[in-house]
This record gives sequence, structure tokens and C-alpha cells, in this order.
Amino acid sequence: MVASKSGELRALFASLDQDADGRISAAELRGCMRATLGEDVPAEEADALVASADADGDGLLCEAEFLELAQQASWAGVEEGDDELRTRAPREAFGMYEMEGQGCITPTSLGRMLGRLGAERGAGECRAMICRFDLDGDGVLSFDEFKIMMS
Repeated sequence: MVASKSGELRALFASLDQDADGRISAAELRGCMRATLGEDVPAEEADALVASADADGDGLLCEAEFLELAQQASWAGVEEGDDELRTRAPREAFGMYEMEGQGCITPTSLGRMLGRLGAERGAGECRAMICRFDLDGDGVLSFDEFKIMMS
């Protein structure tokens, strides 16, 4: 369970790190919260959250700082027996990317969601991102492939 949770948090860190610099800024954190929660988080709150875990004082969260923050957060402490939450959270995340009602994540739907997160990507880049986890080679991500990607 701990290894799985750590893998999920590492995958979450990578998805939040929109510019792939190995650090999460308050702006990247806000963009994700906007997309996942559907509401704008004030910049001051995002800055305070980053500052609360920023051990080296650079104003950014490295992966280790992010993992520490996540371990302290209540959402990271899902009880082992809470199967409903463990199933619902990935389904909700999948639903954010699957915006075309096709039951899968397409390059177009991935591009739209990344755009909402402030990380514009071209169609070719989105196809390449999907290709890495597209186990059946159909050019889209099913829910099962998405779960593998997130673990």
C-alpha cells in the first residue's frame, strides 16, 4: 500500500510539474487545483501552502518536499479499507481528462485539459504522451491504462 501510494504521489508530482523542471511552483499548484476542484485558489493560499513545505526556501516544492506535504495532508491518508475512495479518486481524475464522452482519453481531450492547467501542448506531443501508456495501441487511454500511468 505504501509503495503504491508513493508511486501515485510521484506520478501526481510529475503531472503538476508542468514545465518539467523538477519543482512545483505555486502557480502550477493553483492551476491543478483549479482544474481538479473547479475553483480558483487565491494566490496567497497557494503561496502559503508551498511555503509551509519549502524546506530549502527557494519558493518551490521539489519532489521530496511535495511528498512530505502530501503525507501530512488528509487526502494522502486514505485508510487501507476505504475502497470506495480509492476507486472514486482515479475515476474522477480520469473523468477530468475524458471530456468527449467516449470513455477514453484522446489526444484532443488531453490537450484541452493540459490547456486548462496552463500547460499548452500540441497534438503531436499529446499523442506521444498517450503512446507511452497505450498498451493496446488504439491511440487513446482507457481507464485501466490511465490507472497504470498514475501508479
